[in-house]
This record gives sequence, C-alpha cells and structure tokens, in this order.
Amino acid sequence: MKLVIQIPCYNEEQTILTTLNAIPKSICGVDSIEILIVDDGSCDKTVDLAKSWGVNKVVSHKRNLGLARAFSTGLNEALNMGADIIVNLDADNQYCALDIEKLIKPILDKTADMAIGTRPIDKIKHFSLSKKFFQKLGSSVMRKVSGSNVEDAPSGFRAFSSHCAKSLNVFDNYTYTLETIIQAQKKGLKIECIPIRVNEDLRASRLVKNNFSYILRSIITMVRIFIIYRPFRFFAFFALLLFACAFVIGLRFIYYYLMGDGQGHIQSLILCAILFILSFHCGLLALISDLLAINRKLLEDIQIKLSNK
Repeated sequence: MKLVIQIPCYNEEQTILTTLNAIPKSICGVDSIEILIVDDGSCDKTVDLAKSWGVNKVVSHKRNLGLARAFSTGLNEALNMGADIIVNLDADNQYCALDIEKLIKPILDKTADMAIGTRPIDKIKHFSLSKKFFQKLGSSVMRKVSGSNVEDAPSGFRAFSSHCAKSLNVFDNYTYTLETIIQAQKKGLKIECIPIRVNEDLRASRLVKNNFSYILRSIITMVRIFIIYRPFRFFAFFALLLFACAFVIGLRFIYYYLMGDGQGHIQSLILCAILFILSFHCGLLALISDLLAINRKLLEDIQIKLSNK
C-alpha cells in the first residue's frame, strides 16, 4: 500500500521545511510513504529547500497557474507514481500532519473513497468571527447544493483512493475544494469527514484575500459547477420561470382585452411574447446541455477504463 502526499507550493520557502518535518515517517497499514512537491511557478527557494530535504519528486509549472491546477497536476502525477492513496497537504503547515493517519483510515478500511479533514472552526484563534461565520455558512450552502454531509467544505486537507482520484476532473481555476465534493457525490463516491487539528497560522491565506472576495468567487464557482453537473435542472428552472411569467402577463392582457381595454395594454402582449420566446430557448438549452452532460459522462467513463489498464 503506497501513500503519496502531494504538497502544492507557491513561494513557500518560509514554511515548506516546517511542513515537511511534521510529516510522519511511518503509518500503520501503509508500506511506503512518498512526498510529491507540486511547484506552481515559485520564484524563491521553495524547490531547492524541498529537494535538499529529500522529497521523492518535484513537478513544476513554468508559471503560476493557481491552486486548482496545481492540485490536478498533483493527482495525475501521484497516480503515475503508483499511489494507492493520495493525501493533499497545504504547504503553509496549516493542518496537523500527524492526523494523516486518521484521515486515511476510512480509505484503508474501504469505507470511503474520499476523506475530508474537518477543522474545529470555533476553536481556531486566528480566524475572525466573520470568517468563522462565513466558513460555516459556506459549508451549509455547499451541503444543500451537493446533497452531501460535508462539514468543512473549504478544507484542503483531503485523502483520496486511487479510484476516486482517477474519477475527478477539476475545471475551476480558483479552487478544487467545492468542485470535487459535487463531483464525488454525483459519481456515487463515498465521502467521510474526519475531525483534525490545525497549527498556528504561519502566514496569511493567499486564497482568501478578504471575506467579500472569497464569498463572491465561491458563489460564482458553485453556480458554475451546478451548471456543469446539473445543466438540465438549471436551464429548466429558468424556462419554467419565464413561462410562468409570460403566462401570467398573457392572462392579464386577455382579461383587459375581454373588458374592452386591450388597446391600452398592448405592451403586455409584446412582453408576453418575448418571455415565451426566452422560455422556449431556455428549454432548448436544457435539452442540449443535458445531451452534452451525457456525452461528458461517457468520456469520463472511458477515461477511467483507460486509466485502469
């Protein structure tokens, strides 16, 4: 049983050694542990320090592509290294690396395909009250959107079985945390939440510039993911909404027309026609996007079958 710990890095020379030194040397049920550094275009000494420490492999992007792309590169490279289990660990030493053993246990026991570390949000001292509130609110919304029971959706401390890693395709460039939850849920993969510990804050988050920016980008990400994975429901909702509005406005015009006042409400008839046309087009988009979604699922099935050969 091989465990590959992937660490996405972008200019982490101040924290990378602390993170690497905290990783356990052996874990019960694991035969070998290898460490993969995903260098996302660093221009400091991150890679040199990691190599001098003795990591097993370093894969680099020529320029900074963002956390989501670094995560995807790490998954693919870890699979190429023959990983049975992959753990994603942040380079800023935010998560307690000793909890890797707890995190991978559900995968070792074959009770889960993905394990997500749940942080004790209320007890994290360097989180402001507003950040704690929005973290909980975001996870709550994510549970409703995805239909999962994930308690800490933004947590990047995660473990994946090789089968789960082969099944995931990240399209978003901002973050992988939300998209992978929805994908796993849609594909029938079992997700388990594991309580984990966190360390003292060594640097400010680069992903969360401020609460407003993070909330806005998270909403855009969730809407985009919803369109990708539930396109028929998305466009059908707007088709029915527009149809209902057109129907009501049309009834209003008919009422005034029968009352002999139709000439004064001709604009309602025009608006009704426009809304009916928009409703029809949204309905077509729902059907076309559903066919495209079926095609995407077939391509993903082919991808998994090819990767298993």
